[in-house]
This record gives sequence, structure tokens and C-alpha cells, in this order.
Amino acid sequence: MFKLLWKRRRLLIIWGVVLGVVFAGLSLFFPRQYSADSQVLILSRDRLGVDPYTQAKSAERLGENLAQVMKTSDFFNKVMNTKSYLFDKSQWTDLSERNKRKKWTKDVVASMVYGTGLMNIRAYSYNPEEAKNLSNAVTQIAAAQGWEYLGNDVAIKVVSSPLSSRFPARPNVIVNILAGLILGMLIGSYWIIKYSKHLFS
Repeated sequence: MFKLLWKRRRLLIIWGVVLGVVFAGLSLFFPRQYSADSQVLILSRDRLGVDPYTQAKSAERLGENLAQVMKTSDFFNKVMNTKSYLFDKSQWTDLSERNKRKKWTKDVVASMVYGTGLMNIRAYSYNPEEAKNLSNAVTQIAAAQGWEYLGNDVAIKVVSSPLSSRFPARPNVIVNILAGLILGMLIGSYWIIKYSKHLFS
């Protein structure tokens, strides 16, 4: 089988290139979005007799909870109602409640760096400055009011201010091209193996 595929490698490459070009073309039909990344440090306040490892794992667990809370309507409303951090809110105003929640969970993504108390926050928007503004609002609300969801024995500190991407983060054209290339070669392999007796005999 591998000998056959190697013999027909030029055909495999053609399949890969064709699918890669198709995927790249499809990427142009999706709206471009830039990202902005920030970090907050979640600290579980010192408790008598608790070792540092247990505290770190506790902070990690609290961060996972906060990441889920950031997807909720309550957190969304806090960000939308803030007067301190300016960003374009119009992109959510004309949406149904279902689509609003769906868009919010795509536009704001939080995840923990495991083994630490660090949370990465990434926000997406239509230009770098707007992504940075949204990320700043989300990050500051999480730091200032996150204790409401986690309790008073938790401290949340911004350790990295939002930094926006210079190039569009979504859709990721390079990843899409690679995906198309791999998929094309897989389809080509299947096609060659299945029809080799009929076409290459």
C-alpha cells in the first residue's frame, strides 16, 4: 500500500493542494477577527496549615469555576453595564438571547494554565483596538468582581494587560490550508487505494 502511494505521490500532492486552496478560499467568506490576550492571577488566601501545593490546586479549581462563570448572562451583563471601560457593544444589541449567548462564548474565552493560578483571557473583535478594549473590560471585571462568584477568601490580580494580535486570529488561514492539505491527501490516498486496480492497471 505504501509503495503504491509513494508511486502516486504526485497525485496525492495535487489532491492536497486543491483542498488547501479550497479551504483558503472558504476562509475569505468568514469575517476577520483579531484577538487580545491578558492574564489574571487567582490567589487562594493563606490558610493555617495548608501547604503551597494545595493552595495552588485550590486556585486552579477556582479559576476553572470562574472561566465557566464568564460564559453566563450575569457576567455578560456586568461587562455590558460597565461605564469604566469603553468598547463597541452594538455587535450584541440586535441579537436574540440565544445568539447573544452563543456569540459571547465565542468572543470571550478563558482557560487556566494548569499547575499555576494563572488564567488566560482571550477576547475577539473586528479590529485589534476593539479586541483590546473588550479584553480590558472583561479582564478588569473579572479581577474586580470575580470574588462575587468565588468568595471573599480569593484575590484576583491582573498580571498581564491585554495585548492585541497584529494579524487576524480568526479564521486562521494557515491552519485551514494545512487542514485542507491533510484532508486532501487522505482523500487522495483512499481514492488511489480503492480504484488503483481499475485506473492504474
